[in-house]
Amino acid sequence: MDKEVEKSDCVVPRASEFDRLLALMARLRGKEGCPWDKVQTLKTLQPYVLEEACELVDALEDGEPDHIREEIGDLIFETVFVSQICSEEYGFDMRDVIDAIHEKMIGRHPHIFGDARAGKPSEVLKQWHEIKADEKKRRKKEADSALGHIPTNLPALRKAQKVQRKAARTGFDWTDPKDVPDKVQEECCELRLSITDGDKRATEEEFGDLFFALVNAARFAGVDAETALSNAIKKFMRRFREVEVNLTEGGVPLEQFTLEEMDAEWDHVKDREKRK
Repeated sequence: MDKEVEKSDCVVPRASEFDRLLALMARLRGKEGCPWDKVQTLKTLQPYVLEEACELVDALEDGEPDHIREEIGDLIFETVFVSQICSEEYGFDMRDVIDAIHEKMIGRHPHIFGDARAGKPSEVLKQWHEIKADEKKRRKKEADSALGHIPTNLPALRKAQKVQRKAARTGFDWTDPKDVPDKVQEECCELRLSITDGDKRATEEEFGDLFFALVNAARFAGVDAETALSNAIKKFMRRFREVEVNLTEGGVPLEQFTLEEMDAEWDHVKDREKRK
C-alpha cells in the first residue's frame, strides 16, 4: 500500500525543510529560547490556532497566492507549536501526528488505495461516514453519542450545522421542509414575548433557539449559514464605509449627522448597488 502512495503525483515537502521548522520550534522552546514561547501552554495557544485558521480562510477567499502561502505557513507553525508542547507533556511529536493522519487517510480512501468503488462525491462521503463508524466500534466506543467528535470551539453557526447534520443522519429531522420556516416564526414569537417580559435570561435562550432554527432553515434551503452571515457582514461593512465616505467628504465627522441623514444615504447606497 505504501508503494501505491509513493506512486501518486502528490508533492511532498522535502524532509530537510520540515526538519528545519521542527528544529526551530524546539529551539524557541529550549533553555536558551524565546521567553514568550517558553511560557506558552496548550490552553494559551488555543486562540492563536483559531485566529490563524480564520486568517487562512480569509486568504483563500481573497485568492491572492502570496497571502495564501503566508497564512498556510502561519497555521502550520501553530500546529508545530502545539505538537512541540505535546512532545514535552505527552510524549508524542509531530512525526507521530503525521504518521497517524497518513494511515487514517489511507484507511478513509479505500476507493483509491484499496478495492472499494466510489465514483461520485456523494458516494465518497457516505463511505467516509461508514468507515468512521467502523473505527469507533474498533475502539470499543459503540456507546458514543451520534453527536460525538464535534470540536468544542467551532464557530457557533458552523457547529450548529454540524450538530444538525449528524442528528439528521440518525433520522431525527424534519420530515416536511415546509415546517421549518414555521419553527423559525414560532421562535420569533417566543423571543418577542421574552423581550416584552423583560426577562434577560429567557431572552438570551430564545435568541439561541431562533439562531438554531435559522441554521436549520438554511440547511434545508441548501445554504451554508456561516457563509450567509459572513456575506451579510461584508455587505453591511461595505455599505457603511460608503456612507461614511460620502457624508464626511466635506470634513464633517459622521457622528454629527442625524440618524435620518445616515439612513437616507444608506438607502442611496443600496439603490446604487441595485442599479449596478
